[in-house]
Formats: sequence, C-alpha cells, structure tokens
Amino acid sequence: MSSLKPVSGTELPICRTCGVQYAAPRADCPICLDERQYVGWEGQRWTSLAELRDSGHRGRLREEGPGVVGVAAEPSVAIGQRALLLRSPAGNVLWDCLGYLDDELAAEVEKLGGISAIAVSHPHFHGAMTEWGRVFDAPVYVHAADRDWVGRPDPLIEYWSGDTHPIAPGMTLINAGTHFAGGTVLHWADDPEGRGALFSGDIFMVVMDRRWVSFMYSIPNFIPERPRTVRRALRLVEPFGFERIYGAFWGRVVTADGAAAVRRSAERYLRFALDDEG
Repeated sequence: MSSLKPVSGTELPICRTCGVQYAAPRADCPICLDERQYVGWEGQRWTSLAELRDSGHRGRLREEGPGVVGVAAEPSVAIGQRALLLRSPAGNVLWDCLGYLDDELAAEVEKLGGISAIAVSHPHFHGAMTEWGRVFDAPVYVHAADRDWVGRPDPLIEYWSGDTHPIAPGMTLINAGTHFAGGTVLHWADDPEGRGALFSGDIFMVVMDRRWVSFMYSIPNFIPERPRTVRRALRLVEPFGFERIYGAFWGRVVTADGAAAVRRSAERYLRFALDDEG
C-alpha cells in the first residue's frame, strides 16, 4: 500500500522570484534580499501551490539520463530548475527541488517508486522541499551551514555537517561550498552505467559548452566565486570518480569525462581569476 500523503500546504506563500516556500506570510524573501539573488523588478511578489495550479501549471517528468528522471513544472516556476529523481534499487532519491507540487505529480512520481530521501544543493533550490518531504514521508537533507536559509522548518529536515555524508548505498553528499557555504553536490557511485555520476545543481554550473563547468558566488549578478573556495571544492571531489555531471536545468549534462571536466574547468577558472597575480 502506498504511503503517499495528499499535498496540504497549498496556501503557504511561495516567492515568485526564487520559488522558495515559507511557513507563514511575510513581507520579504530573505533569499532574494541576499546579494546572490535579487528582488523581482516589480517588487516582492508571492504565489502559492494552489494559485500555481489554478493558473495552469502542471508537473512534467522526462528522462534526463540512465536511471535519472527530470521533475519540473510546466510552465516553469521562478528560477526554472528541474529536480532529478535518481532511481536506485535501494530507494529513489530526489535531488534538488522546485517550487511546485500537486497530487497528480506526486502520484506520477509514486508510480516510479516514490521517494526515499530528498537532498538539496543550496537555498535557491529549496523550493517546496518540506511539502515534498511530507507528501512522501522522506527525510530532506540540508547542510547545516545553510540552516538559517530554510523557509519552512520541519522535523523531517536533517541537517548534516562536515565535508561528506552518505545518504543511501552508493550515494554521498559532498559539501563543495561554492555558491553557498553549504553548497552541496551528490555523487552516485553505482549509477546504472557503472561509471559514476555527479549531481551538481549550479554548485558546479554546467555551462553552454557542456564539456565544462564554472563556479559562481552569484549567477544572476555575475559575482565570481573565490579562488580558495574553488580549490577546496576541487580537493573534496577529487577522490570520487564520475563520467556524467547533471547540472540544474534541462539538458545541462556533461555526458563523459566528468571528473576531468571539473579539473580542467577549475584550472581554467583559476587561471583567469588570478591573472593579475601572475
């Protein structure tokens, strides 16, 4: 019997710019006030799961790679990222989240085996993660360094600390620390291809030339990440082998030579960032 619960937080406020759901009405969105994001040009605006549904939004599922299904809203919501459902024999893991969920989308995900755990890369992609966790009765993993950014606290949120944290057989969270102090990537050692995969959101941002990634403190405001932070991230992922890198948006996937792509991308980034220092 399915343990799926109905979507209940349908009237809670969701920021229209970043798509993060909050536990109660408020005047502003702290995530958008931060220099890494921005308040929409029309000022702070709010929506809700109910309003999004009533305005014609629906869920969308599409294969994004071997054993990986993209989960998104159509039309897209806020930043427009898609989450990824990692279909593992040990239980499915939802990587990152979005600011949308309805009962039909939840039922479609349940048909694929449901969700055993949710892990998020950084606050911009928290979305309605608490609602997702409640509907699927799944823990939500957030790095402790990003605890203060959580808009809808709940006992199901598990704050982990340190550099790495296993959440399922063959799946390890890594605190790369780029973009946000708690910026996290997920390594899947035993992906269906058997070559390893890295799920990076925009902590390592897969760029238009999908042989490369980049590292930004703020993407919309074009603030580069600090070289020492990039070096630390490179050291932490170096022990992990992977061929694919899944970025934050549809089609932003490095399909081969992923570990080498991160190394050469970091080297290129540092070469430009430190040019004036010789």
